[in-house]
Amino acid sequence: MIISQSPLSRQLQDYRLTTAEILYHMPDHPGLLQTYVWQELDLAPRYPVLRKFLDFWSRNLDGKLHSVRVANLDLISPGSLRHVDALMTLQ
Repeated sequence: MIISQSPLSRQLQDYRLTTAEILYHMPDHPGLLQTYVWQELDLAPRYPVLRKFLDFWSRNLDGKLHSVRVANLDLISPGSLRHVDALMTLQ
């Protein structure tokens, strides 16, 4: 039995919000490129979730992959402090 993890528990295990811009050749017009944006929690730098998706794409979809551009962001990070420029009191 597989127990799915909550997004928070995955983030605590160093998963990051990963965005991939996928360019692929349109099946009916191979000379034209189409873009697809994919977003999921994944582990950098190996990206196992993205790799699984791209493997599925290559096996099951007609649009041949051209390129993939990846960016990621830590969703949980240490807090930051900053000084305020002004203090106002409402009465």
